Parts: sequence; C-alpha cells; structure tokens
Amino acid sequence: MQSTHTHKILIVDDSEDMRTLLGQVLEDEGYTLFFAEDGNQAVSQAVAHHPHLILMDMSLPGISGWEAVTQLRRIPDFQHTPIIAVTAYVTKADEERARAVGCNAHLGKPFDILQVLDTIEGLLQR
Repeated sequence: MQSTHTHKILIVDDSEDMRTLLGQVLEDEGYTLFFAEDGNQAVSQAVAHHPHLILMDMSLPGISGWEAVTQLRRIPDFQHTPIIAVTAYVTKADEERARAVGCNAHLGKPFDILQVLDTIEGLLQR
C-alpha cells in the first residue's frame, strides 16, 4: 500500500544512477521529489521548492556538498531543514565533518535503502 506523504525531498547527487535509484524508492513511498546534479543546483532547487528534507551527496562538481550545506544553513528558511549527507566519505571524521557543516545525519555509500527510509522518516517526524 502506498503511503501518502506530502513531504518534498530534494535529492542531490552527480550520479544519474544514484538519483534514479533514490528517486524510484522515494517516489514509491509517495514523496514529492526534486533533483540537483551539483552544489549550485542544490542551493537553487532548495530555494525554489523549499523541500522538507535534503539528501546531499558531499562529492559534487562545482561547489561541493559541504559548501552547499554551509550556504543553505546561512539562509534563514533552511536553518532547521533536515539534511542527510549521503556520501562515500564514511570515516568517523567524515561523519563529524558532515555534522559540523550542518547535516543532521550521515549515510555512507553504498547504503541500505531501509536505513535511508528509516533515517528520512525519523527526521521528518521531528
């Protein structure tokens, strides 16, 4: 049974395969989705669509995910928006760095899709 979320999620990843994978899974869950391929698009898409949550790849062309999160956190509307770092940077130091720039959670690639869904649900229910 399809759940009916009214939540909007911005998926930021420079890999089309990753955007497609996350997009299919989250669309099946009933989320409204927006996509960005790089850090600049991430910021402009966020400002245009005001997502309830952002999945942010940290390795992006142009401005990095680290910089995009930093920029978003400077915008009053995005000071409390949950941002999940989805990244191949999986050390404890990387996780601490992600939290330091303003990410609420950190998921390493390759990720478990159920963990992604649980993390999203948990952050959206706050």
